[in-house]
Amino acid sequence: MKSFPVSVISGVVAVLLSVTPLGLQSASISSEPIDPAGVQLEPQQQNGITYLCGGIGLDESRAIQLVKGYNLHMIFSVGPQNQYTSDIDVAIQNLQGRSVLNLNQVGPFVYVQLPAGKYQVVTTRNGHAQHSMVDTRMAATRDLNLHWSDAY
Repeated sequence: MKSFPVSVISGVVAVLLSVTPLGLQSASISSEPIDPAGVQLEPQQQNGITYLCGGIGLDESRAIQLVKGYNLHMIFSVGPQNQYTSDIDVAIQNLQGRSVLNLNQVGPFVYVQLPAGKYQVVTTRNGHAQHSMVDTRMAATRDLNLHWSDAY
């Protein structure tokens, strides 16, 4: 996999820091530089749908949260400490039941650029599924924060 371009990360961080009020900067992003050696993000496509998976490690986790252009943001966690997890299967179907995207063993962040419409999102960890309906026609970005207990 190719590394996420340093210039993109630097440019995004610089823009965010210039427009974000100082009080919000510490809450939303760290002022520490992102080490590009720790970032292995690369947009991928399936069935014409562009998506981005990753967030392993602090630098990659911070870098993916700065990425724009995806209208569905999914974050996966497990246990009472809400620890990120990357062992999730994702299946997205349109309302006609046609499979749009199928991903195996991904996370903790998955960003997807879906065409405007309604979708059924099924996320599964160790055989335990969570079902969510997503409408990308109404909001610029939809956030799904999905959590599983330690038991599964």
